[in-house]
Amino acid sequence: MKFFISLILTALLSFAGCLYFPWWNIAVAAFLVAVVIPQKPGRSFLTGFIALFLLWGGFSFWISSNNEHILAHKISVLMLKMDNPYLLIFATALIGALVAGFAALTGSFLRKTK
Repeated sequence: MKFFISLILTALLSFAGCLYFPWWNIAVAAFLVAVVIPQKPGRSFLTGFIALFLLWGGFSFWISSNNEHILAHKISVLMLKMDNPYLLIFATALIGALVAGFAALTGSFLRKTK
């Protein structure tokens, strides 16, 4: 139960924080949720990782599909050297997931040392 609560809370805090603050606010949100809700370090990492992977992957797909992937085609050629907007969406989700996962892991380790 704590897993799903922290998953939803991390996603909601990250979404709300990114409306007003820079993108790296996702790390702060995942860190705070991991400090407040006690879990094992591996489970905290997984919570932050899954929450942001789904959030950023879903939003980047939604934004990209609204303009028929026009910008994603061009950026994927520049960054990935291939025309694959879905791989770019995956890379975006993976970067956000890793940042949030490691922040949640840090929060879990901080809670463990107290």
